[in-house]
Amino acid sequence: MKREDLTEKLLDIKREKGWTWKHIQEEIGGLSPILITAACLGQMKLPKAQARKAAALFGLSAAEERMLNEAPYRGSIAQMPPTDPLIYRYYELVMVYGTTWKELIQEEFGDGIMSAIDFNMTMEREPNNKGDRVKMNLSGKFLPYKYYGNEDGVPEYGFKEG
Repeated sequence: MKREDLTEKLLDIKREKGWTWKHIQEEIGGLSPILITAACLGQMKLPKAQARKAAALFGLSAAEERMLNEAPYRGSIAQMPPTDPLIYRYYELVMVYGTTWKELIQEEFGDGIMSAIDFNMTMEREPNNKGDRVKMNLSGKFLPYKYYGNEDGVPEYGFKEG
């Protein structure tokens, strides 16, 4: 079985049982609801305890449980740019604001990137009388580039210089 097949199986069971992601997240527990959903969709791995709970919830085999605990091949969007309108809007945000985010982050922190590995994300519904809003909070560790071969007092990393 491929990981994509397991993802489809989980989605089929979710659909068949009429479960919500919130229900699945509460049953598995122990992690961010976003991370649990991403793991069920094949983009993250579950620690063994959560893989065990997911296997019990979905009625999975031992091999399928182990697959939930394996590091996945991440990046499931097959077509770029993405064609799903909701996902495309995130792509559009990067196209429009990506250079701005890069400039502002590097001006504040130095020469580096925001990690998507050492990362937190939350999502919430924000009531608004003109139509509810989706509020996303992304928080990634700053990772400076290493200046290898540095000499003559050149700093080892690209942190913002005082």
